[in-house]
Amino acid sequence: MLAVTLPLVDSLEQPERPTSAPSPPPPQLFSRAAVAASCVGFVLIGALQALYGPSIPALRDTYGLSPSAAGLGLSAHFIGGVMGVLVFDRLFGRIGNRRLLGWSYLLMAGGAAGFALAPTWPLALGLALLAGLGFGGIDYGLNQLFAVGFGHRSAAMLNILNAHFGIGAVLGPALIGLVGAANYPAVFLGFAVLTLPLLLCLAGVRDEAPPRGGDPETGAGTSADGGTSADGGTSAGGHTSGARRRARARSLTTILGAFVVLYVLHVAIESGVGGWEPTHLETIGYGASTAASATSAFWLMMTVGRFLAAPLALRWSAPAIIAVSCAGMTGCLLLAAIPAAAPYAYAGAGLFIAPIFPTGLPWLLRAAPRAHRAGALVMAASMVGGVAAPPALGKAIELAGVRAVPLILCAVSAVCLITTGWLIRTASPSVLPTPPTPDEAAPATRSDETAPATRDQQGRPRR
Repeated sequence: MLAVTLPLVDSLEQPERPTSAPSPPPPQLFSRAAVAASCVGFVLIGALQALYGPSIPALRDTYGLSPSAAGLGLSAHFIGGVMGVLVFDRLFGRIGNRRLLGWSYLLMAGGAAGFALAPTWPLALGLALLAGLGFGGIDYGLNQLFAVGFGHRSAAMLNILNAHFGIGAVLGPALIGLVGAANYPAVFLGFAVLTLPLLLCLAGVRDEAPPRGGDPETGAGTSADGGTSADGGTSAGGHTSGARRRARARSLTTILGAFVVLYVLHVAIESGVGGWEPTHLETIGYGASTAASATSAFWLMMTVGRFLAAPLALRWSAPAIIAVSCAGMTGCLLLAAIPAAAPYAYAGAGLFIAPIFPTGLPWLLRAAPRAHRAGALVMAASMVGGVAAPPALGKAIELAGVRAVPLILCAVSAVCLITTGWLIRTASPSVLPTPPTPDEAAPATRSDETAPATRDQQGRPRR
C-alpha cells in the first residue's frame, strides 16, 4: 500500500516552475515518514469504524443483546467521534500538533483494547465512546493539518489521505470475515497494537501548524463572527463600517450553512447507498451475493475515486471538481432507477461522490477564512448526518417503497448540486464582501486630521 502511496506523494511534491524570483519555502509540516504514518492512521480509523457491524452476531452472543442493543456500539463510536472533533478543535493550536495526535492515537488504541476485553456491555459502550473520541481527534487533526499544510497541493493530499480511510473500511470487514466474528476481540486488540507504532512517527510532524482560517494571525483585527474590530467606534465612518461588519457576518453564516448542507447531504447519500443498495438490488431481481458484491464495488470505487482525484486537484479548482462530482453523482443515481443499469450506476455514484469530502475542506477554508471553527463544524455535521440519515431515509423509503431508493437519493443529490452552484456564485472572491480598507477600519486613529480631539480636565487637547 505504502509502495503505491509514497511515489504518488512524491509526484505531487514536484515544485512549480517559478515565474518570478522564488520566495523561501515555508517549513515542512510533515516529513515523508509522517505522511506515510498519517495514511496508515487513516487505514486504521477506517477499519475501526467498519469493525463494529460485522461483530454484531458475536456481540449478541457474548452479552445476550438484541439486534438494536448490539448496534449501539457503532452509535457510541460515532458520538465519541463528534465529541473528539469538537474537543480537539478547541485544543488545536494550544497543545501542539504532536500532543494532539498522540493523545488521539492513545485514546483510540486504549478504547479499542478495552472494548475487546470489557466484561459487561455498558463498560464496552463506554470504551467504544473513548475509542470514538480518539477517532474524532485523528480525523479532525489530520484533515485540518493536511488542509493547511501543503499549499496548492492540499486538496490532492487530502484525497490521498481519505482514500486510505476507504482502504481500511474495506479491509476491516474482510478481516472479520476471515477470522470469524467470534474472534472479534483478537481483531480489536490487534488494531490497538498496530496503532502504537504510529506514535514514533509524530516526531516528523511540525508542532506548530500554519495559521488556520479565522486565527488572529491570518488577518489582524478579525473577530469571531467574521467582522473586523476597530477602535474608535464613534468615528465618522463607524456606521458604515458597522454595516459592513454585519453584512460580512451574514455572508459568513450563510456560506457556512451551505457547506454544512453539502456535507451532511453527501454523507447521507454515501450512507444511504451503502445501507440500502443491497435491499434495492434484491427487490428488483438480483441475487443476494450479487447485491453484496455491488455494494462492495460502491465502497471500492469511492477509494479509487479519491486516488484518481488527487492529480486532478492539481489542475482543476475545488469548486469545479465538486460541481462535476455532484452532477455525476446525480446522473448515476437517476440511472440506478433502471434495473439493468443499477449495479453499475451505484458504482459510478461511488466514483463521483469520492472527492467531495476531501476537496471541499480547502475550499471551505478559503471561502470562510474568518470562521475559526469552520472545518470542525462541517466534519462534526457530516458525522451527525451519517448517523441521522439512515433512519430519515428509511422513513422516506417506507412511504415511497424500496424501488424508489435511487430516486430519493437522486433528489438529495440534486440539492447538493444546487448548493454547490450557489456556493460557486456566492463564495467566489469577486462576490465575497471585501475587508475594510485601513481608512474604513480605523478612521479614528489614522491621523490628527481625521480623529476628533477631546480635552482633559485642564482643557488641553487629548487623543
